[in-house]
Amino acid sequence: MDNMTIIGVVSIITAGLTTGIGCMFPALSEGKSVASALSSIAQQPDAAPTITRTLFVGLAMIESTAIYCFVVSMILIFANPFWNHVIAK
Repeated sequence: MDNMTIIGVVSIITAGLTTGIGCMFPALSEGKSVASALSSIAQQPDAAPTITRTLFVGLAMIESTAIYCFVVSMILIFANPFWNHVIAK
């Protein structure tokens, strides 16, 4: 195999692992945070607006991790910076 093929195979495998792992753990943590928020609202119904607002901010922060992993995998597939290094040689 030449260098271009190796870079392509490694990029695709890395992009798949990045998307798989990078979306799995944020999804688990989002589920745990929603469950905790619902439990808190059930115990303190008067604090529901505050808990909900804090929950949405936390979910946005957690979701940004999954979005960053998706962006990295798209860069590895479509705009791989290692192609130019191999082409230049």
